Amino acid sequence: MPENVVIIGSGPAAWTAAIYAARANLNPLVIQGNPFDKKNQENGTLPLGQLALTTEVENFPSWPAGDTRQYLKTALDEEDQPYWVTANKPQPTHGINGPELVALSRKQAVNFGTRVESKDVVKVDFSKRPFTLTTHDGETVQAHTVIVATGARANYLGLPSEDKFKNNGVSACAVCDGALPRFRNKPIVVVGGGDSAVEEAGYLTKFASTVHLFVRRDALRASKIMAERALKNPKIDIRWHTAVDEVLGEDKAGVTGIRAKNLKTGETTDMPASGLFLAIGHTPNVNFLDGQLKLNEGGYVEWTTLGRTYTSVEGVFAAGDVADDYYRQAISAAGTGCMAALDAERYLGHHGLV
Repeated sequence: MPENVVIIGSGPAAWTAAIYAARANLNPLVIQGNPFDKKNQENGTLPLGQLALTTEVENFPSWPAGDTRQYLKTALDEEDQPYWVTANKPQPTHGINGPELVALSRKQAVNFGTRVESKDVVKVDFSKRPFTLTTHDGETVQAHTVIVATGARANYLGLPSEDKFKNNGVSACAVCDGALPRFRNKPIVVVGGGDSAVEEAGYLTKFASTVHLFVRRDALRASKIMAERALKNPKIDIRWHTAVDEVLGEDKAGVTGIRAKNLKTGETTDMPASGLFLAIGHTPNVNFLDGQLKLNEGGYVEWTTLGRTYTSVEGVFAAGDVADDYYRQAISAAGTGCMAALDAERYLGHHGLV
């Protein structure tokens, strides 16, 4: 028998969709990804999505400052590992961590009856109904509806030192991490020359003493108005023809500096910095779709109807960062996950499938 709804992904969009689908008695199946695949480990596409790569989360509603350790001990079981940071392990007690937040969402979905498989979907066939999904182990799953919630991974420089300090001073989301105490009133570095980089640099000036913006060329790719704002901002120091040669730091303290390289002269300079923010784009996780859904110019799944999560194939819906190239926040992803589940439920009802 075909599944009513299969949700591909494992971030806040996927688990919110699962919660709503499960509470609607749709008996959803979540295919969350293979945690043992080396490519997933290298690309940052392991189960739990980008939140698994995030430490403190301060901007998700319902999680104010406070010691959450005791609650986590009662809400999550040992069997939920490795999907969360153990409550017995020393952690900051001001609120919630990224892996914990998404693990709680996962647990909530499972409590309502969601089934979970730790596999990668490597192929889809949306040309006939029911849809067919093929996983990395060669198994196939048929479904009346599919919710694609595979997210988008941030692009990084690929430096070993960068990887070493991820979540310890290296970030790809200024809105997520910029207000953390480690960055306040200290110099930081932003890499990029487009609108996103300029926007993030401007945002970070609210917290940092100075924002050094590393630009590989001698001009910004950002729109004229955004470029002018950066050039006029006294707290933004633009370093032309400059790239990151190495991230400097200590295991406990995290990032303490950046080794900058002048691309014209080859000269390197060590400069103090409490953090490195990458703003060189995101890559939506859509390769497995093999062109079967319409994508926008940036490669994201295109929502074809305003205010709905519909895609170019009726019965296939998209939620979260795989279709959102603008907001890219956990809360907005969760919102579209709810929408996708409701859209799927109404589709199934309309076609007499449930």
